[in-house]
Amino acid sequence: METLTLVMLIFAAILASSIIDQVVPRVSSPLIQIGLGLLIALFASSQIRVTLDPELFLVLFIAPLLYEEAKSADKAALWHHKRPVLSLAIGLVVATTLAIGFAVHAVIPSIGLAAAFALGAALGPTDAVAVTSLSKQVNIPDRQGSILKGELLLNDASGIVSFQFAIAAAVTGSFSLLNATGNFFVEFLGGIAVGALLAYIGKFLVNKARSLGVENTTFHVLFEILIPLLVYSIADAVHVSGIIAVVVAGLINVISPHAIGPSISRMNIVSSSVWRVLTFALNGFVFVLLGTQLPQAMVHTWDDVTFSNFTLIGYVVALTLLLYVVRFAWVCASDWLYTRRRGKKHSEKFKLDLRKSLITTLAGAKGTITLSILFTIPYFMDGARFPQRDLIIFLGCGVIVCTLLVATFIVPLIAPKKVSESEEAAREREAELKIDILRSVVEELTARQTPDTRRATRSVVSSYNDRIERIKEQHGFDEDEDEAYSDLRIRAIGWEREFVKKLAEQDDIDSEIALKYLKRLKHIEELRKHSSGRCSIQNIYLVLRTFLRRAKGVVLRYVSHMSSSPITAADQAAEMRKIQQKAGECVIGRLKDMLADSDCNVPSEYVSKLLIEYQRTVAMLAAELAAPSATVIMRASDKAEDVKRLGYLLELEQIQSRYEEGELTRGEAKRMRDNTNLMLMDVEDSV
Repeated sequence: METLTLVMLIFAAILASSIIDQVVPRVSSPLIQIGLGLLIALFASSQIRVTLDPELFLVLFIAPLLYEEAKSADKAALWHHKRPVLSLAIGLVVATTLAIGFAVHAVIPSIGLAAAFALGAALGPTDAVAVTSLSKQVNIPDRQGSILKGELLLNDASGIVSFQFAIAAAVTGSFSLLNATGNFFVEFLGGIAVGALLAYIGKFLVNKARSLGVENTTFHVLFEILIPLLVYSIADAVHVSGIIAVVVAGLINVISPHAIGPSISRMNIVSSSVWRVLTFALNGFVFVLLGTQLPQAMVHTWDDVTFSNFTLIGYVVALTLLLYVVRFAWVCASDWLYTRRRGKKHSEKFKLDLRKSLITTLAGAKGTITLSILFTIPYFMDGARFPQRDLIIFLGCGVIVCTLLVATFIVPLIAPKKVSESEEAAREREAELKIDILRSVVEELTARQTPDTRRATRSVVSSYNDRIERIKEQHGFDEDEDEAYSDLRIRAIGWEREFVKKLAEQDDIDSEIALKYLKRLKHIEELRKHSSGRCSIQNIYLVLRTFLRRAKGVVLRYVSHMSSSPITAADQAAEMRKIQQKAGECVIGRLKDMLADSDCNVPSEYVSKLLIEYQRTVAMLAAELAAPSATVIMRASDKAEDVKRLGYLLELEQIQSRYEEGELTRGEAKRMRDNTNLMLMDVEDSV
């Protein structure tokens, strides 16, 4: 019952933090959650006792959070900044361990050198949640933001391994730099190897399940949630870094399929939604638990008469300043080396920006990893209590609180200010986001259409394109639509030409009719380009081939004194329609691939508009004279309502996602959400 009460209180705190975060956006959610955890510890300590198992904490909380962070990380930016990232993730952690270790031992001799090194190693890692929360509130420069996100993915392992070596030295009383360095690289590289191996095994299993027809969304999402737990546990069992293994598995991204289709799209939507809720809940649990642990960790030292309270506060402040000094010096040195590598020409333009270095320094807040590491310090050593264990934990907790406060309140003061938008600029930005959201819905609806819903999807996508056009007209957006759309149509004509030529070369169609169709495409293309076309070698080949076939036919008829009936105009027209239908289907496939391609630089409304045109043409060619019955019309109408409903739901999800990412303000998100809900209500009322 005690555990249930604790869980309910933590969940209530997480829900409360989500509301407070909306009301007081300037205070970061980690600080809010720590404060709520403090309230739980202070007012409910008589009813419940909060205990923390560090190993279980790492597996259940830290591993999934780091996996999701790695999965959604910008791999290109991470690789681009690999040198400064590795420098901060490994070099800075070691430098912090040594600097803080020697300083703490010199000031407080009762803390042994190895134990002081352990404290320094625990203070090395930055907190992923705190940095992510900060990046949403502060305009951190792109390079600094990428480096910070890359650092937090890797420095946890460096800190944990360094801490374990320091504690082993403190307990055994012996330390070998050579052995420690060797073991460090074994754990680090072993974690990379195990993480990569398990990730590819997972990929194989997922692909095998998919090849067997297992497209169950529940299976794939649950398997993805299980991956970080399995990877960490297996890596830890073989004595390599579980944190590094989880990060590598996240970067490889086990579940992500390369194929496209309705089931894949549905799985991606569900997966992103589940992970969004899960990460928020885990982040909340982490910081609320941190808040509940702070009084327990600090009360013993605070009540100890060996050190005055002012002395303890001074130690915490001095330790925080030393941490920042070491980090600032390391970051400045890294930036200086970065400038040198760019050469003299660039170094003249690129001056060392101390403000950027200071942002990188102060944004490196400490958090849950530090606390969980500190709680693994053994209570006893050689039958006696571990010397100054409570003091070490007190100092670590104090630094955590100080760095979070600095990151929340000081960094926004020195970070580049976001350019204040005029009312007109804000409206334009909101309109651009609306267009982007509608384009995303169009792409998703197109990817999820089936043969049964093709007609309904065409209708709904057309309405979304109309909404995009209205927004553009209202805000005077000029995107050179005519030119862009014309270029796309010319590309489509090129696809048709390639397809027809391929069919002709394979003798799948009559070369004479193929030549006529190619001439028709050439004429359309010339009208589009407003210029004379060039004679293609392949076209010449088809002309010669057609002439030779005709000559052969004449010779055969003359020799055999037989005349074959010529192809009638109606037959030629029917063959032309067949070729046009096949070529249209080829273009439809190409256009769908463009919509599914995230790197496509053509606006989706142009692609979907042309896609609809080709789909209508192909449908008309397939059943040109068939008049749909009343039943067919009713079914199409019902399906259109279903697709509309799905589109509005996808639109609401996009709005919420953009709001959570900080692209939309609360007011803008509310306006968009209200408008979409009204349209959704209209659909529901019409059913």
